[in-house]
Amino acid sequence: MIVTREIEIGGRILKVILGKTAKQADGAAWVQYGDTVLHIAAVSARTQREGLDFLPLTVDYREKYFAAGKIPGGFFKREGRPHEKEILAARMIDRPIRPLFPEGYAYETQVLAIVISADLENDAEVLGPIAASIALNISDIPVDDVVASVRVGMIGSEYIINPTNSQLLESRLSLYLVGSLEDITMVEGYAKEVSNQELIDAIFYGHEFIKKIVQFQNELIALVRKPTRSYTVNQKDPELAAKVKQLAVAEVTTICKSTDKSERKDRTSALIDRLVTETGAETTKIGEIKAAVKEMMKHEVRHNILENNVRIDGRSDVDIRAIECEVGLLPRAHGSALFTRGQTQALASATLGTKLDEQKIDNLDENGYKKYMLHYAFPPYSTGEVKNSFGVSRREVGHGKLGERAIEAVLPAWEDFPYTVRVTSDIFESNGSSSMASVCAGSLALMDAGVPIKKAVAGIAMGLIKEGDKTRILTDILGDEDHLGDMDFKVAGTRDGITSFQMDIKIKGISADLMARALTQARDARHQILDIMDRTIERSRSDISPFAPKFLIVKIPVDRIGALIGPGGKNIRSIIADTGATIDVEDDGTVRIGAVDGPSAEAARLRVESITAVPEVGKVYHGTVKRIMDFGAFVEIIPGLEGLMHVSQIDIKRVERVTDYFQVGDKVDVKLLKIDDAGKLDLSHKVLMEGYEGSEDAERNRSRGGGGGGGGGGFSRGGGDRGRGR
Repeated sequence: MIVTREIEIGGRILKVILGKTAKQADGAAWVQYGDTVLHIAAVSARTQREGLDFLPLTVDYREKYFAAGKIPGGFFKREGRPHEKEILAARMIDRPIRPLFPEGYAYETQVLAIVISADLENDAEVLGPIAASIALNISDIPVDDVVASVRVGMIGSEYIINPTNSQLLESRLSLYLVGSLEDITMVEGYAKEVSNQELIDAIFYGHEFIKKIVQFQNELIALVRKPTRSYTVNQKDPELAAKVKQLAVAEVTTICKSTDKSERKDRTSALIDRLVTETGAETTKIGEIKAAVKEMMKHEVRHNILENNVRIDGRSDVDIRAIECEVGLLPRAHGSALFTRGQTQALASATLGTKLDEQKIDNLDENGYKKYMLHYAFPPYSTGEVKNSFGVSRREVGHGKLGERAIEAVLPAWEDFPYTVRVTSDIFESNGSSSMASVCAGSLALMDAGVPIKKAVAGIAMGLIKEGDKTRILTDILGDEDHLGDMDFKVAGTRDGITSFQMDIKIKGISADLMARALTQARDARHQILDIMDRTIERSRSDISPFAPKFLIVKIPVDRIGALIGPGGKNIRSIIADTGATIDVEDDGTVRIGAVDGPSAEAARLRVESITAVPEVGKVYHGTVKRIMDFGAFVEIIPGLEGLMHVSQIDIKRVERVTDYFQVGDKVDVKLLKIDDAGKLDLSHKVLMEGYEGSEDAERNRSRGGGGGGGGGGFSRGGGDRGRGR
């Protein structure tokens, strides 16, 4: 049975088609918004993987280039590994649907999304959680809730639901929101220093549309939903769990009071080893012992926080760990900073490049070049572990993008600072909120590099412990508090507002009121961190690193742009090849010259000015003969600009044949006599020769030179001066 339903959201139609495609999948949905179409299929294995204590869920999101009428670039001409946007979109589907599965469900599950039509205005990624929710809920896969997603923009003071790509360019806010009928389940986005209240109002605004879409889904799902399949969870031995609790309760209490992460880790490992011996458990039961100890620790930590307001490291709910900031550590990097907060440490470096260093973007709905990027690296030694490295992880991409968006709002305009900027954050140590440490370190490194950012940016991660009506919001959460808690809410911004945010939760949802409280607590913490950062470096350095590229700006007449570029780009390519500089020409005649050192930039500037110089009547030029006619020779005095040296202006004596004096390629000094109304140039060599009746004037011209100036009135072939006056 094919079912088609529509609903109006944000002035456009959201259309869902079920039962038409991917019939062998457990569930599939065709979701269309405008002319953008996302197709999602979900399949879950029928047999359970033994020994797993987590949900083996895989979510992939891929853009098909045909969706926008494009053929992929590159040698293979087919879609390759996922690019950054696809990875981020997959994460934004994964995070809100993962809590929908029942506890202990360990069946291999895949949710695969492909963009099959893109109108380049309505972004398909906002449809991801909607399509995934529908595909899962109409299948027999056990999920117990329905979620929906929207994006909220803000132009001026007006909120916009699902803004188009064009509207996002003007928007102060891009809020990606996922939720159920009752609660918010995920928040992510970026902003231009919006206030806490503006963000909260945007969440409330977006949640109303989420409720509308969830109700629409419920009506649709009721028509085609399959009965939920039977499944089992890995059975645990209740007697073993009770024995572990009896043997370990005192030690767990002591471990949870240890303030050092490494010590807690070592003591926990030793406890598990002892329990394996004392219980005589089989090898297959070690996982159950670990799970029982983890559950005991979770209960102990949460109880201490809720009842006593005492956290693992002894802090209260609003305390921030000790912070240390250093800048200028790396001698040859353009800017560097080391930010340490408790047992979390990030080394950030800022590198300045030229236009050639920009990153080319070739997505379905985005083409062009990226002038700023932040890259985040999370090596396994940062948590004292040994792991294989298989390239950049999805987590590293997501954390890097969060940090990149946090700082982007304070960067100078390209016109004011024409550098490509790359920030890297290498995590040396991690115990909670390394992405927010990257924001702080990145902001400091940019200031150290002399990038004139408008304000410093800091970030903080907030946690939540919730048991029934009891709640405690935690500032600056540890890694263990993230694992054992109910929320990880990262908020970054300046003193004047929020620039980036991301919230993940392990429970089904939280209220907007709790989010408001978390944002207020985060603002207070952010200001404390900024105070510490300001004591290290309060504003950007006035000078950039001596090792950074140098930029010069030259203004040329608009009508000389063509001459600078040359036929087929010949002139500008020649300058780049000879000097190693980069040259960017704007339509208004602004020329930006970038080079790795001052002399190269200066050499390029002289070449640009020479080529684009405006001819001056009365000036002497050292030109090149380009064409010979019976009536004279055409001489190029400035690259791309020729004038006529009439036969009567070649010599003080009568000239019978021009070729007796010149061949194409000869060099000759000429004086510009006149520019007529049509822009034609009249040149003379005769007036520079001795014996000409105006020789005093000629002598003055020779002595001052000009335009690459040659000496006294000569002309030459093959670059050597050979006088031929007659």
